[in-house]
Amino acid sequence: MTEREYIDTLVPERVPELRAMEARAEAERFPIIGPACGHLCYQVARTIGARRVFELGSGFGYSTAFFARAVVENGGGVVHHTVWDQALSDRARGHLDALGYGGVVTYHVAEAVEALRRTPGPFDIVFNDIDKEGYPGALAPIEEALRPGGVLLVDNMLWGGRVYDSRDHSPATEGVRELTRRLRASPRWITSLVPLRDGLVVATWLG
Repeated sequence: MTEREYIDTLVPERVPELRAMEARAEAERFPIIGPACGHLCYQVARTIGARRVFELGSGFGYSTAFFARAVVENGGGVVHHTVWDQALSDRARGHLDALGYGGVVTYHVAEAVEALRRTPGPFDIVFNDIDKEGYPGALAPIEEALRPGGVLLVDNMLWGGRVYDSRDHSPATEGVRELTRRLRASPRWITSLVPLRDGLVVATWLG
């Protein structure tokens, strides 16, 4: 058993629909945040009483399901699911309706950061999983959208080890590095990198 597999055994059992989403992601090699990161997102959302969540890049709704569960348990609200592709959005809608979360999810088929700019805030949580070269440019709109005390969650912040490979200067890798630098350097953020799966940043916006 690997470390990752062991950590996933510590996550509470998921309902059959979530298990089916995990199996489909594995079969199709579709990137999802996985059970441990999903559970951490749910825990953060429950801890801060999140009722307004915006996802920048939502895939077929796996991460959305964890946020939606927290929002429902926090008394209701909205989770914004955002992807470029209508077919992917429709697929997510099918999963989330099956989970019973359709009433708290709003769907956007659009460029994610532009959708965030157009959507009235503030938000309790912003989850960022867009193309990595776009990470630095997304930070200012995220800061404008989050409430003080809100949380930014960013996926792939270890980027498969490429961030600490001094030979890798690709736009995606440099995007992850630059966002990391900005969050660390700013006195307006309290930031931790949690080394689950491919690295999840948990950053609290002080406003």
